[in-house]
Amino acid sequence: MTRIDAKDSALVLFSGGQDSATCLAWALERYKTVETLGFDYGQRHRVELECRDGFRAAIASAFPQWAERLGEDHMIDLSILGAISDTAMTREIEIQNTASGLPNTFVPGRNLLFMTIAAAVAYRRGLKVLVGGMCETDFSGYPDCRDDTMKALQVALNLGMETRYALETPLMWLDKADTWRLAETLGGEALVELIRVETHTCYVGERAELHDWGFGCGQCPACKLRKRGYEAYRAGEQVTTAPV
Repeated sequence: MTRIDAKDSALVLFSGGQDSATCLAWALERYKTVETLGFDYGQRHRVELECRDGFRAAIASAFPQWAERLGEDHMIDLSILGAISDTAMTREIEIQNTASGLPNTFVPGRNLLFMTIAAAVAYRRGLKVLVGGMCETDFSGYPDCRDDTMKALQVALNLGMETRYALETPLMWLDKADTWRLAETLGGEALVELIRVETHTCYVGERAELHDWGFGCGQCPACKLRKRGYEAYRAGEQVTTAPV
């Protein structure tokens, strides 16, 4: 297997959703070689995985300067995570808050496992930068999306693998309106439209109706965040962070 120059290359955790698609564009603007990594963990909204190839092809076609930087895609079967998780992301159950205060869409250990496997793939591929769309500004309270978690994980991975990974989270302090703005900064209206139409966010996997802000049911927490952020972005406003 061909190894990549680690000094100017990255591995992006790319689910097929808005945030990871924006992170992919962010990485393509910065690194000479960018590979992508997706996970099939039995997610209820696995339609997002079907969006991955389409978005990769679309962004390469629309942005030739990025096409030559877009490297291999890797897909990992993590069905074991879905098997051990009793959540609304992996079961056909109503989305609601739990006694702990967290929504039942929280999949315990998901991002920890994702980053650990990403580091293992990066080790094999000779990559040093891991890019994820974690954010603690507009989010549902997931503890594994927090900046402190990512910083601690970076230390643990570097110690455990005897290497120097950099975990980049370009959306960490952005609200959803800012995430749309970042996409516009990176690729103009063309990238905004690609993300609007070609990515998927809805937790229940609804992809029958295209709204102004993209496909989705419009009622789940993910759709509400995306809709609110898009409307604020178009209005030129900041999003007031509040529970959804």
